[in-house]
Amino acid sequence: MPLHTCVSPDGRFIYGIHKPAFRVANQRENDLVEPLGLLDDQDPVTNEQNFPSDQINEEDATWIYEIANPFPFRGVTFIKKDWADRKAAEPISIKLPPPPEYSLSASLAKIITDSDPKKISRAFRELPTALLLATATTSTDPDDLIQLAEISCSFVYEKNGEPIGLCYERSGSGRHRATIHQHPLFEALANNPCLPDNYKRAMVLKPGVQGTSEIVGEITPPEQPSHVFEYLRRNSYIAWGHYAANMADDAIRYSVNDLGKNDITGLRHLYYQRTYIRLAEQLGLDPVPARKTMPAIELEKLRLVINEKAATVAPGELAFTSTLWGWNYGFDFAPSLYRLHASHQQIHQQFAMIPEAIEDCDGEPFSAYGCGDMIADWTASFRKETGRGFFESYLAAVRSNTRIDGQSEGPASLIVHEDENVMLFVPKAQTSQWELQLVCLDQVGNILEANQVTRESLDLAILTAMKILVFLGARMITTIEFPKRFDAPDRDQRLLYSFLPKLPESPGAFSEAQLRWINGHYPEDFAFTCRQAKKQLDL
Repeated sequence: MPLHTCVSPDGRFIYGIHKPAFRVANQRENDLVEPLGLLDDQDPVTNEQNFPSDQINEEDATWIYEIANPFPFRGVTFIKKDWADRKAAEPISIKLPPPPEYSLSASLAKIITDSDPKKISRAFRELPTALLLATATTSTDPDDLIQLAEISCSFVYEKNGEPIGLCYERSGSGRHRATIHQHPLFEALANNPCLPDNYKRAMVLKPGVQGTSEIVGEITPPEQPSHVFEYLRRNSYIAWGHYAANMADDAIRYSVNDLGKNDITGLRHLYYQRTYIRLAEQLGLDPVPARKTMPAIELEKLRLVINEKAATVAPGELAFTSTLWGWNYGFDFAPSLYRLHASHQQIHQQFAMIPEAIEDCDGEPFSAYGCGDMIADWTASFRKETGRGFFESYLAAVRSNTRIDGQSEGPASLIVHEDENVMLFVPKAQTSQWELQLVCLDQVGNILEANQVTRESLDLAILTAMKILVFLGARMITTIEFPKRFDAPDRDQRLLYSFLPKLPESPGAFSEAQLRWINGHYPEDFAFTCRQAKKQLDL
């Protein structure tokens, strides 16, 4: 078994190099070309480049270096070459600036306390950056946020004063970029749900306003207002590119409370569709019709064909053998300029595929890292040592759980939600104070092994978990998937999801850095609280 470490037996460092080149089938149905704003010479800026007509060919994407930690249980580091090259040209730039000096008293002395709107506007502009950021992230008053939006960037307006786009300027390379005066303030505002929707749309939600990432998929369910775009991130920090399923600008969802079943189904459908299409391409199957969203029934037919074909493929023939899926929910930006969570407005999920192997720095095969591989290693070790399947034992332990404190009184069950396909539960040892886990009950190790009914169960359980955690007060949650490799023979490894809230008083410190997770409640009690929340939410 290859060791996931950068230290070789002969005393050298070994690392992998991703040299991505790929093509992307375009499944988007509609071209939603529209103006984004105006350049300083009044020439229009449009989003036409976000809506390609044909497939996308990325011939030479940014290299990514993959360096396993010396100690396998500490994970893996990925370095994006172009970012590192810029730092290498000026190493002294690798530092953080000192916090700016400011005086709230001096700022308040400049504020005139009558109700003249012009004077109020001038007072806002006199506030120090830290207070602007604090207001941008915490205010629930749209008037506050509009004042700050006008400070953060330059808008193009309708005659009635409504913002319809941004002002743009040409860079030295001939490209255009939005005229943003204070980037941290702009980002903090764009993530505040209380910012009026017309400002959100003009600043960050219209397709193309955040850059040239192409839209290559789209979901428009007919049953209720919902709309999801699939963006391609070509030169991603994830090697070989990744995809983002984003709620569209006409279906604004900043909170899980606003997220409906059609929304979560649409977000996840794009993940399933992209993965199955890429696997079909690898296996040489007939191409899926372009410019078309696949209905669920057709997606299931494709999955069955892929599984039938994959059974005839020799081990090692598939280039990409694992998925990567994650969801950063929530955002915060400290006045000290520390980004506390996430990097994008609205609800969005990210996904990609991971190669089986790449070349190392000596041109030799190098096993590419996927987080599900750690579980695969463990299930193999567990079976070798005990003669039993790990997940078989794990699920039995969850079902027969007794309280940690040994008391017969009080709730004992760890299960929060269960159907015939999946179980949502509180792990006995939580790595986040409010961690939940979701597992497939049958021998389903990845989304290729999950039939349509199982996928629907997964989607509903993910939404249930998130709604429960948000109901309990969580504002920032990271969710990750631990999948089995497509060509792995182990039938014991189950598809597993982990929901990891970040709580205000648990930022992580030296204990967590040692993988020592500190908790303040029994898991049985948290499971009980989650079940009560589920009842109140009528899920």
